[in-house]
Amino acid sequence: MGIRTKFNLVLLLVFAAGFAVAGWISYTLLRHNAKEEVVRNARLMLESALAIRGYTVKQVKPHLELQLMRVFLPQSVPAYAATETVNELRKTHPDYSYKEATLNPTNPRDRAADWEADVVRTFRDHAETKEVVSERDTPTGRALFIARPIKITDPACLACHSVPQAAPVSMIKLYGEANGFGWNFNEIVGAQIVSVPMALPIQNAERAFIAFMWSLAGVFVAVFLVLNLMLSWMIVRPIRSMSEAADKVSTGDFARPELPARGKDEISVLAASFNRMRRSLQKAMQMIEQ
Repeated sequence: MGIRTKFNLVLLLVFAAGFAVAGWISYTLLRHNAKEEVVRNARLMLESALAIRGYTVKQVKPHLELQLMRVFLPQSVPAYAATETVNELRKTHPDYSYKEATLNPTNPRDRAADWEADVVRTFRDHAETKEVVSERDTPTGRALFIARPIKITDPACLACHSVPQAAPVSMIKLYGEANGFGWNFNEIVGAQIVSVPMALPIQNAERAFIAFMWSLAGVFVAVFLVLNLMLSWMIVRPIRSMSEAADKVSTGDFARPELPARGKDEISVLAASFNRMRRSLQKAMQMIEQ
């Protein structure tokens, strides 16, 4: 087995080990980063919903007080305004879903599903918890969700959610008296939840991973070719020339010119030593012949 073959085998083994380790580390990091990016986008969606709620309470609802006495407008409800606005946003970001999941909602569409109710109870049982980021299994696969509690911190909310007798008549006509009442000040009644399929961060990670691994493979091929050219030009060819010259000299053939010995690297030093040995052997042969 020649030097080139041995060198290439070692290089391939080193690359295979490095390729595997780099692949495992990069995939883990890329998947983590992709998940963090999805969570950041979900947080941005939650913050947008909060901003819409605040805008509705402070700048929209006060201008509709007289009209609300005659006709109840769901658009004046902060949760409704936030949900509808985010639903418009979902037309361009369909992977994300938003819901203000409530245990006892006025609007039936906000009623919490079983798993959402568990999230709300988590906030109720652990008042210090301000955010939950977790994963769950769904019929369509694994899903990531981020949730924040909905807490009654504004006494004005109780005007519509304390008892039916205190609620606007127009709201009672629209939704009835069965739901959305009995809320208390500082009570956690629901949770803002943004969900996204895990397929999205996994897909992002896999795209980046494939691009990285192809780039790494391309770099290796380039390095492999360059190293082989250098090995051939700087080591294999000089050694082959020395081997052929040594074979000739061993049979008494001194017709071949001396090896080039320019430079101070190991191959040049070896060539110079071989030339000295060749001259000494030639002189010795001449003396024996005389």
